Amino acid sequence: MCGIVGVLGDHEAAPIVVEALKRLEYRGYDSAGIATVNNGRLDRRRAVGKLVNLSDLLVHEPLAGKAAIGHTRWATHGAPSVTNAHPHQAGPVAVVHNGIIENFRELRAELKAAGLSFVTETDTETVALLTQHHMAQGLSAREAAERTLGRLEGAFALCFLFEGEDDLLIAARKGSPLAIGHGEGEMFVGSDAIALAPMTSEITYLEEGDWAIITRTSLEIRDAAGQLANRAKKTIQIDASRVEKSGYKHFMAKEIAEQPTVLGEAVDHYISKDGKGVSFAAEGLDFTQFDRITMVACGTAFYACLTAKYWFEQLARLPVEVDIASEFRYREPPVAPRTLAIFVSQSGETADTLAALRYMEGKAAKILSVVNVPESSIARESDVALPILAGIEVGVASTKAFTCQLNVLALLALNAAHARGEISDAALGDHLAALRNLPGLMNHALGASDTIEALSRELAKAQDILFLGRGAMYPIALEGALKLKEISYIHAEGYASGELKHGPIALIDENVPVIVMAPRDALFDKTVSNMQEVMARGGKVLLITDAEGAKQAGDDVWRSVILPEIPDLLAPILYAIPAQLLAYHTAVAKGTDVDQPRNLAKSVTVE
Repeated sequence: MCGIVGVLGDHEAAPIVVEALKRLEYRGYDSAGIATVNNGRLDRRRAVGKLVNLSDLLVHEPLAGKAAIGHTRWATHGAPSVTNAHPHQAGPVAVVHNGIIENFRELRAELKAAGLSFVTETDTETVALLTQHHMAQGLSAREAAERTLGRLEGAFALCFLFEGEDDLLIAARKGSPLAIGHGEGEMFVGSDAIALAPMTSEITYLEEGDWAIITRTSLEIRDAAGQLANRAKKTIQIDASRVEKSGYKHFMAKEIAEQPTVLGEAVDHYISKDGKGVSFAAEGLDFTQFDRITMVACGTAFYACLTAKYWFEQLARLPVEVDIASEFRYREPPVAPRTLAIFVSQSGETADTLAALRYMEGKAAKILSVVNVPESSIARESDVALPILAGIEVGVASTKAFTCQLNVLALLALNAAHARGEISDAALGDHLAALRNLPGLMNHALGASDTIEALSRELAKAQDILFLGRGAMYPIALEGALKLKEISYIHAEGYASGELKHGPIALIDENVPVIVMAPRDALFDKTVSNMQEVMARGGKVLLITDAEGAKQAGDDVWRSVILPEIPDLLAPILYAIPAQLLAYHTAVAKGTDVDQPRNLAKSVTVE
């Protein structure tokens, strides 16, 4: 969630840190700050709100120094304020932190008893004060940091900077990602490789429990047991254009528009050259060895799993259980021995999903992850990790990552169905050919943007909006509602169409638009009946369907968005696009912060 940057450089560090923090804005934040060491003196600047506020402050109160740490904070303990903003400083030590220190109250009580006082409401200040306390007892900076790390419980990524030490950073990770960047006589620390991309392509990822002593010319990594650890240096190439808006007003608009391209590339990656099979380059992924599937995820990824449940059960005849990650391990579900566990996460660092994965270790027959970051914790701790190949997604509200997740899950379902003898070679080939045609249909759907923009100006006036869908369109209704409330702040709910009369219909009046996701499939007639129930009570129906569906529904609907006809299997992927465009244009009409909506973070690394 929070963004961390550390620099030991040859040039003034504050501008470098600010630029790196800008590349982490996608994570979501409510304050930002920088600390530097200059001529042995530790100093810092902090500001609430966007990074431009910190930049303005640095113009009037510049920070010199070639050693620095920086931070964008998403508030957990303590409201957004300058006092609670990072870096936190206690005497000769400053620290930035991503995560939650679970035993901070116990440590706080100890420090108060030792005569130390607190000035913030945060758990992070405890880390700085505890380190200061150890240094006051005569320990070196390294020894004090090591002693402090040994006392911390919870999930964290930490980076320490010390007064009088302009060639030393100490970094540590437990549950939250952290990367070390290698330069020529320079070293860097970042929450992820995106932050470090302009400075270096040589990255070392810290593993769980690692802590590192960093100078400009050396890197020493210790594992959780305190033993020297040899972690690989990897070359990471990040296309800078992927983190630029490229002429679009918002990253979200750019990422919606990129979907035909990235999905086409992902399809080509997984479908064999002859177009007749699916290749995952993964040993032991034999669907004849599984009796059931458990799928676990959070947020948008959870809705991707709900969609895939229909595919696995209908195509492969495999029973599927789908769980919200934050609930999964706490109910301690029994796990049958021939269970395939699938974990879906854009970042691959989602704390709840990672905790659920660790619960399944040793219980499931195989652990498979579907992620956008191949070097992430979830990917590394899985038996098989399948990249969705969406590329960097900066907008907090997921768009192209969602459709690319659906693509990989659809391919998995087809592979499972073929392996289990539920579909023939010819049927598999037909489905794969349809997938190859999907990017063209997605371009057609993007052509409805102007129509959707016009009607979104009307939707922006609503206080409540309902989304309806049947079958595999039900999770897309849920996702459409989530997108809308995420970025427009309009209250929206998604329902299975057949559930309307079991309660939600009480909400219907002329002020509550109802958005119906309904390709003309085997369930379409039943959905039309549900629409009639809405219109009979004065409700306004926005129908998203194909040309034949619009014709069959008649002229009584308020508005229609027409999409091309598409095979039932792929309809959820295509229909995600108008749902995204509805959210985007409605948010723009309301004037909200589309790319960085309030209170939200892109990478949720705390439980």
